[in-house]
Amino acid sequence: MTLVFDSYAWIEFFIGSEKGEKVKELIEGEEEIITPSIVLAEIANKYYREGIDEETVTKRISIIREISVIRYIDAEILKKLRESRDILIKNKKKLKIRRDPSLADYIIYAVSLVEKARVVTGDEHFKGLNVIFLK
Repeated sequence: MTLVFDSYAWIEFFIGSEKGEKVKELIEGEEEIITPSIVLAEIANKYYREGIDEETVTKRISIIREISVIRYIDAEILKKLRESRDILIKNKKKLKIRRDPSLADYIIYAVSLVEKARVVTGDEHFKGLNVIFLK
């Protein structure tokens, strides 16, 4: 099975939380793991915002690169962006979530559509879709 990890999954992994243990199990299960490139930017931005030092951020990004395939935005993903957006907006309304999904959410889901993969996440915008939801 191919899995697309979002920022939520990686952050829980690095925290070592109970949810992070589930992520670790998926990694150890030798599934094919894909990380959209925008996730790297989200993680670095979050850590810098929290005052985490550059060496730690660089090390964690390196670990992600070692464990997963980095998927960059290309024409194939852009073609799926509209479908991804429509699905996530419809899901937002169904779940009565106030906040819109982010551009990163649309890209992450577009990658999952292109790769025919499941997203690993705890982000409420993906709840109820064909994802592995970290509870």
